[in-house]
Amino acid sequence: MGDARERLDRLLSRLGYGSRRDIARYVRQGKVEVAGGPARTGAMRVHPAEVRFDGTPLDHPDGLTVVYHKPVGSVCSHREQGRLIYEDFPPRWLRRRPVLASAGRLDKNTSGLLVLSDDGALNHRLTSPRHAVAKVYHARLARPLRGDEAERLASGRMVLAGEDKPCLPAGFRALGACAAEVTVYEGRYHLVRRLFAALGNHVVALQRIAIGGLRLDELDLVPGGWRVVAREWLWQRVNLHTRHHCHDADAADAGPSGAEG
Repeated sequence: MGDARERLDRLLSRLGYGSRRDIARYVRQGKVEVAGGPARTGAMRVHPAEVRFDGTPLDHPDGLTVVYHKPVGSVCSHREQGRLIYEDFPPRWLRRRPVLASAGRLDKNTSGLLVLSDDGALNHRLTSPRHAVAKVYHARLARPLRGDEAERLASGRMVLAGEDKPCLPAGFRALGACAAEVTVYEGRYHLVRRLFAALGNHVVALQRIAIGGLRLDELDLVPGGWRVVAREWLWQRVNLHTRHHCHDADAADAGPSGAEG
């Protein structure tokens, strides 16, 4: 926690407790305490650690970062039809400023690991091709593998339909006749599904199992489950498998943005 104080009403408002008018009412009702006593006014300047709301410490006043197991059928954007992932979180979090946002998106039919944070710099580091953070997926396929997938994905010469810039090299490991693990280092619209379409196959089911060194199976999260984590812990885990060199960022940035997977 830093030493800077801020107005009580501004603090509570940005943490999603209500508007400044709401906060004034809560102060009058005795719901807010500062340093062990009733708050006098919403204009008083406070440290977050001094404040209690309904007798409880404030909800993550120094920032919020969450690891989340996205289920199939949930959507990450209002632009898609379906149940928003944000409905799995406490309603107060949706009123926070800065907003809680996902670091990249998974499409409606893709499940797996997502990171959400109100730290824009962290989200940028996780998604920017300049940082080359690995995203690992398990795919179940409609047709058997042909045997040339690893070579073609690693070539860095694959061009997706409707685009003119090649994809960055991707990792590949066969998991069975009709199953594979794919590791990508960029975010393009439906990237993994479109890569397999370019290989003459079709993805039947897709799950993101890891972001860098952060693995879904080590988090013990059921679909729809989440856990608040420290940003420093998250980046240390993610950074275990981050590549130490970057490819052409201009090529990576050229593809259409949108839900990955």
